[in-house]
Amino acid sequence: MKTFVIAEAGANHDRNYNQAIKLIDIAKDAGASAVKFQTYSSETLYAKNTPNFAGYKNINKLIKNIELPREWQKDLKEYSDKIGIEFMSTPFDEKAVEELVDLGVKRLKISGFESTDFRFVEMVASSKLPLIISIGIGFPTNYMGKILDIAEKYGNELSLLHCQNAYPTPVSEINLGVIQTLKHFRNVKKAGLSDHTTSINVPAFAVAAGADIIEKHYTVSRSMSGPDHKFALEPNELQTMISLIKEAEQAMSKNLDLYAICEKPFINAMRSVVSTRKILKGETLTLENTTTKRPYFDGCIPAIKYEYALNKIVNTDIEEDILIKEEYVIR
Repeated sequence: MKTFVIAEAGANHDRNYNQAIKLIDIAKDAGASAVKFQTYSSETLYAKNTPNFAGYKNINKLIKNIELPREWQKDLKEYSDKIGIEFMSTPFDEKAVEELVDLGVKRLKISGFESTDFRFVEMVASSKLPLIISIGIGFPTNYMGKILDIAEKYGNELSLLHCQNAYPTPVSEINLGVIQTLKHFRNVKKAGLSDHTTSINVPAFAVAAGADIIEKHYTVSRSMSGPDHKFALEPNELQTMISLIKEAEQAMSKNLDLYAICEKPFINAMRSVVSTRKILKGETLTLENTTTKRPYFDGCIPAIKYEYALNKIVNTDIEEDILIKEEYVIR
């Protein structure tokens, strides 16, 4: 699979270590390229006594209840390494960046909300690791140069993800056409989609639209009570989503040969140049004594060469309604 698929476990571990391990297993079994958690603390993510908003009540307490225990990260990475899936986590503070770099992660991810904070982006970029940045809510494209400049300053390999930061995002508002725009910014190595729709099809559509990277939330079960379970895919859906991505990759492959392998048994259904009456040796092939009909066999003049055949002199008698072979004409 060419597409780099990030299975976003996020906060769906519910601070249960065995559940976090199970999420890694699910991502591996589904065929994801990486499993990703999130490293944050309520104290550094939200201001103290943040008022209620967007249906969230006491956001500080909510975040505290779903924080990934920092002491798990080493064990989760070691387990991921052991079973052969890349471990990732999105950092949300300077300490998180330092911890993940020290763990030896291959790349860092910046979320859609945080990509609007260039102070924070520069903090993450200073790691000099490859960056995957979601370009999301409130990000004016005329500020894109700032992101590109920061990545260039620190020599980060840069990938950008189109991201609609609504949970969930309606398919009608996913705007996959943005992916091609992101691919054409200077020094952008790859582009893709951080998908918050509930659809298992949208990621495959994104691959068809040119995405190199897909990020998608998943869970053990949507019936769980945490804030991110309801819009996440269940294990069988994650597996189906990745299968659809593979299909999209196959469908979007480029084969410039005359015939696809599957077409070769049907070559004979093409047309050839055919006589419309008896043509005597020495006569010229014309519009009046030839037409085109099925089938085509090796050695016959294919219909695509009809104009080439006209005005050629034949070197043998040809009966009516006969496939005219290349060897019947004087070149």
